[in-house]
Amino acid sequence: MRKAVAAGIAAVAVAVAGCADDIDDSAAPSATQTSPSVSASTATGTDQLHLVNLGDSFSAAAGVQPLVADSPVMCLRSSRNFAHVLATDAGYRLTDVSCSGADTADFESAQYDGVPPQLDALTDEADIVTVMIGGNDSDLYSTAIRECADLAARDLSGSPCADTRGSEYVDIVENQTAPALLEALQAVRDRAPNAEILAVGYPWILPPADGCYPAMPVATGDVTYLRQLQSVLNAALQRGAEQTGARFVDMAPGSEGHDACAPVRQRWIEPRNGASGAAPVHPNAAGQQAIAGAVAAALE
Repeated sequence: MRKAVAAGIAAVAVAVAGCADDIDDSAAPSATQTSPSVSASTATGTDQLHLVNLGDSFSAAAGVQPLVADSPVMCLRSSRNFAHVLATDAGYRLTDVSCSGADTADFESAQYDGVPPQLDALTDEADIVTVMIGGNDSDLYSTAIRECADLAARDLSGSPCADTRGSEYVDIVENQTAPALLEALQAVRDRAPNAEILAVGYPWILPPADGCYPAMPVATGDVTYLRQLQSVLNAALQRGAEQTGARFVDMAPGSEGHDACAPVRQRWIEPRNGASGAAPVHPNAAGQQAIAGAVAAALE
């Protein structure tokens, strides 16, 4: 069921991206493409550090065009995602297996036909591994945002989602996602024992208060409710990083004021309604640049 939902999201994201002014349509793969899930930077030096990028649609940069040539179309893997930006700027050799719709289970199991487990990309020769994962576990983000949007019309100035769902989403993170993140990060450590591993947190999707209905169709009182959910998820990722000897890249401080409610030229996350240049509720090219900068700073 999750794969079917992810397929629908991918189709919508491609359509949304096709409306953006800065898209190079000639670079997008056809829907019939079957291709490797590994891409590389153009540099070829034998002494390059090897960067491996794992993760979900935030890591792949869903909807940011152009896509990586010959990459699996359902992964919506952008050639402008933060790993590609980082590899280009620093001269790293890049293996990018990030894929839209991925959750921690897809580290160990094939996500789609032709898309092998992401951990298959790791060897003891990896120098740097970036990991951005967790938001899709139990369909957390998509379910919370959809259900809160559906409930918003009941009381736009209140908190109908928090009133209805209570601690349900946070309980899922604490009881299911957090252990899965720890297991996934430990598996990364086991496969790449010599690598510097960076677990990258999710940038803010919503502002601290008020929101921006209907661009983000969330009732005013539920803005802080969803912010708290995101904070709990990032904290679980941070704990997993600390327990496995990885470094946590905290995107929360730097992304404040760049959420989906920010002005067009200021935002790093596109809104659910009126997205341009990225999939709805996902980082745009500016957001990917910012994540690349934060990862680069963590590596200094």
